[in-house]
Amino acid sequence: MPKSYRKKPVVIEAVQWDGKNQFEVMNFCKSCYFTSYGVEKDLYIDTLEGDMKASVGDYIIKGVEGEFYACKPKIFELTYENAE
Repeated sequence: MPKSYRKKPVVIEAVQWDGKNQFEVMNFCKSCYFTSYGVEKDLYIDTLEGDMKASVGDYIIKGVEGEFYACKPKIFELTYENAE
């Protein structure tokens, strides 16, 4: 029989990738890298599960153990609120 669990309140750090703020993302996420095809830049994150491509609009989150990963905006807004 399944049990119910509540997510512990944890404060995280995150930066939203807007397609142009690569320096902000690089300063925040040391495991990120970019590939460039003309004007477009693709953002990749070296995650615990392997490389993950982040889409423009995704939030780059620093996890509780210092790991990084991308999160879609809708999931981010449903899961997190401003802690400041």
